[in-house]
Amino acid sequence: MEQEKRVPEEEKIFAGTMFAPGDPELRAIKLRTHNLNVDYNRTYEDETEKRAEILRQIVGKMGENCFMQGPIYFHYGTHTTIGNNLFANFNFTVQDDAPVTIGDHCNFGPNVTLVTPIHPMLPEERKVLIAPDGTPKRLCYAKPIHIGNDCWFGANVVVCPGVTIGDGCVIGAGSVVTRDIPPMSFAAGSPCHVIHPLTEADSMRYKPDILGEYRVEE
Repeated sequence: MEQEKRVPEEEKIFAGTMFAPGDPELRAIKLRTHNLNVDYNRTYEDETEKRAEILRQIVGKMGENCFMQGPIYFHYGTHTTIGNNLFANFNFTVQDDAPVTIGDHCNFGPNVTLVTPIHPMLPEERKVLIAPDGTPKRLCYAKPIHIGNDCWFGANVVVCPGVTIGDGCVIGAGSVVTRDIPPMSFAAGSPCHVIHPLTEADSMRYKPDILGEYRVEE
């Protein structure tokens, strides 16, 4: 009988099915990235070229003019795509088992966490599921995260698996985002929900006491 061809665990991740995070090939990817995280976190803020080179080794794709304050914590790294002009404050964490996509001109406050993996709900299934050959395995699955352009996340925001956040959104500090957020929304809370759409009424031109000597570009 012809032996059934083994599906690589990384392909299972992208297919949205159960995979074994302890698979040697996956562990090798993660170990490489975790070590690069350490390298980045040991740099000084003004070592811009060194930092940029390490980030290029970590993430799958990254645009221009991206700054990550550090420390940073990527899980796979290679599963993350970042657009242009990203700013990420302290303790930016991306558990990118499934793909994570971040658009252009996004700003993240301290301790923003993006999480894609999901574990079984029942404790006995978290401990073990059975592979086709009868061997016990510890398994999970993952859902991708998509973040649009021009988004701003306050401190301590957590984005959960499978969430899409539209262009131009503001996510309030401490929010736990468990569902999709439509474009141009101010959303906050745990679970995060839309507070109101962002409109002209939110312009800084209507807050002259805060705007001070500055003005809104016409």
